[in-house]
Amino acid sequence: MRIGNIISTLLVLSASIAPGQTPPAPAGHFEFEAKSPKFWDLFDKSASLEKVASGFSFTEGPVWDEKGGFLYVSEEDQNRVIRVYADGRVETVLSIGDPDGATFDQHHRLIETASVLRAMIALAPDGRYQVLADKYQGKKLNSPNDVVLGPDGALYFTDPTYDLVKGEKQELPYQAIFRMEDSGALKLLATDMNMPNGLAFSPDGKRLYVDDTRAREIRVYDFIAGEMKNGRLFARESAEGGDGPDGMKVDVQGNVWVTGTGGIWVFDPEGTHLGTVHLIEPAANFAWGDADFSTLYLCGRASMYKLKTKVKGFVPYVVYAK
Repeated sequence: MRIGNIISTLLVLSASIAPGQTPPAPAGHFEFEAKSPKFWDLFDKSASLEKVASGFSFTEGPVWDEKGGFLYVSEEDQNRVIRVYADGRVETVLSIGDPDGATFDQHHRLIETASVLRAMIALAPDGRYQVLADKYQGKKLNSPNDVVLGPDGALYFTDPTYDLVKGEKQELPYQAIFRMEDSGALKLLATDMNMPNGLAFSPDGKRLYVDDTRAREIRVYDFIAGEMKNGRLFARESAEGGDGPDGMKVDVQGNVWVTGTGGIWVFDPEGTHLGTVHLIEPAANFAWGDADFSTLYLCGRASMYKLKTKVKGFVPYVVYAK
């Protein structure tokens, strides 16, 4: 069943798009596609998609700052990290090559994956940053992509070759998932995926979900004492057009939300596809936000959107904060 909430809209390139900037993808339309009646436990059928800000070229890595009431967002093509406020105001925090996924750590430091630096960095509110890790056993990382705070207080990130700088050499012979301590010390956890990307922990901290973008699969691992065990298929997205799974989040009920072809796919904890939120623009990533963390903030190509839900998001950097 499909319920249309916004009439298909043509996106027009504005004069604010700089020369050489990647234009937005063709316009789509917003609607809910329910695969199970349980989908309506997550959304009001009359919910609408609201544009927050626009004028971007490729947004990624949104993180809701619950203390400031704004989003940190990675603007990959414009090579900057920005703050996006509810009134649409945008501030540049840092100019840096191709930032991507981000999170707060247990100390509320903003942690960014920096593709061009091939590094994990900690970013201060004034724009200064510190490189935490850029090598493993003396070899450069590939291009760190996404990061999440774990129940043990460590950070877990994926390191595919997805954004490896053109002309630079891949030094590690695999695409991996790493554990990183506060000090930046790394531990290699897994190398069994084609292209690891988004990742998220279950609310009880016993499972770690990881997207394999190239295989169009979502994998799940048992998480035991900082280790990933018993890797297996959790769900698979359609191979019909579009990109593979990318950004991923989990709600407090344990449902897994993943970007994919057409919009946001939602799976229950057993891997059953509950439904899809089709979007006006393709989304690479999203975040839970607002005071109760029940609003989805969505990263479109040219714009940021928000969508109210009936469920609260599971936000590790709040739950595991020191």
